[in-house]
Amino acid sequence: MTIISPSILSADFANLERDIKAVNTADWLHIDVMDGHFVPNITIGVPVVVSIRKITDMPLDVHLMIENPEKYIEAFVKAGADIITFHYEAVQDVSAVIKQIKSFGVKAGMSIKPKTPADVVFPYLNELDMVLVMTVEPGFGGQKFMQDCAEKIPAIRQKAHENLIIQVDGGINAETARICTFYGANSLVAGNYIYKSSDIKSAIASLR
Repeated sequence: MTIISPSILSADFANLERDIKAVNTADWLHIDVMDGHFVPNITIGVPVVVSIRKITDMPLDVHLMIENPEKYIEAFVKAGADIITFHYEAVQDVSAVIKQIKSFGVKAGMSIKPKTPADVVFPYLNELDMVLVMTVEPGFGGQKFMQDCAEKIPAIRQKAHENLIIQVDGGINAETARICTFYGANSLVAGNYIYKSSDIKSAIASLR
């Protein structure tokens, strides 16, 4: 089964509750947290996650595109995160951050940017619940899918334990979803493709 995680980065923030309920046929809700330092954009923080948790039972898939993520993990767990993904490029001690996330009883994910090679994740695969392969530069929605980044997926899948979730984020639509799942991904993040669709439920179904 492919886990579909709509990105609320593409939702209407003035109508966030409406737009979250519109994607309730998906599996998870993807929440992009950006700090204006690690990526050149600022999005949402802990208070918004607290509010989202109150209006949905969907697992909250929180992607920390921030520097020093270890400072904020506990706050995001308390806010209601079910999965916390940090960036390999943003931390000094990967294993310590994974342990910190798991100590709160939530799933630990690690993401790699387009220029980061797949093999950096290999030493940590047995500790992780999820690896997120970025197929665009993190920071903004609506970018074009980079297929060479998706080609990291088979290398990770080959080394991974059988329960590892490999998630892909960036330029996902019905066509690129097929490429990623063929390579071995089993979770897809999509923002514009879902939220800009005239039929959101059909768009979600097409990614499965």
